[in-house]
Amino acid sequence: MSTVTESVRTTLDMIKIEHTLFALPFALLGTVLAARGVPSVWQLAWITAAMVGARSAAMTFNRIADRHIDAANPRTSARAIPAGLLSLRFAWAFTILSAALFFLASAMLNRLTLLLSPVALFSVLLYSYTKRFTSLSHLALGWCLSIAPTGAWVAVRGAIDSPVPLLLSLVVLLWTAGFDVLYACQDFDFDRKAGLRSVPARVGVARALWVARALHAGAFVALVGLYSTVGLGWLALAGVAATGALLVYQHSLVRADDLSRLNAAFFTTNAFVSVILLVTFGGAALLGR
Repeated sequence: MSTVTESVRTTLDMIKIEHTLFALPFALLGTVLAARGVPSVWQLAWITAAMVGARSAAMTFNRIADRHIDAANPRTSARAIPAGLLSLRFAWAFTILSAALFFLASAMLNRLTLLLSPVALFSVLLYSYTKRFTSLSHLALGWCLSIAPTGAWVAVRGAIDSPVPLLLSLVVLLWTAGFDVLYACQDFDFDRKAGLRSVPARVGVARALWVARALHAGAFVALVGLYSTVGLGWLALAGVAATGALLVYQHSLVRADDLSRLNAAFFTTNAFVSVILLVTFGGAALLGR
């Protein structure tokens, strides 16, 4: 029994289940905004299943694709596959099962979600290779996470019939790309030596921090545009203000000569951003109903 428990724990650590706090709230927010309130239990259950399936497949495939890179990087050498805690065969099986769950959930929602599901899955799998050929891999990751809110909107309505999901996806894209640039700063030296592409590896840590700030400024502008479009009143406005304050605080934690508080900036602050927007914009949509 302890072996099974340990395997489950290792698998959840491999896919970084705690990072679900970054993407799932945005999918749920897209669901609530599309439904103009509470979606059906059926929709909510299958949207959640689709998110879990797609994200698990993407994360596990990323670990498979990067296993040799992870083994060479001191920061990631203890990850499950390079450390021998999980076999490559198990990782492939888990990826396939997760992808199958994603396709099943898409099929159970509506025809358009099923038709678009291969595009979404291809995007999240392709991301694993982007760092090998482009410094824009951060935007690629942003694109992958930005699929969630628009995908949830389509799952509820069966169409993209409003600018609202696109604006929400733009917020997610720029916000994700910004914090991924920050996160990549800690691998600056390794990425340059290994020939991997990233904004810090290309322009240095100091300039990369300014790129991250610019991306987050763009995300805030897109968020203001979303607020203006949905017209959800004071509670949503409070979410805009809180998000702006958290973004400023996040960047105050990191300096080019001091990355010691990077984990606090990356994990804690970003989890708060997604949850705050779900509570404020989602709560305002429910109150407005």
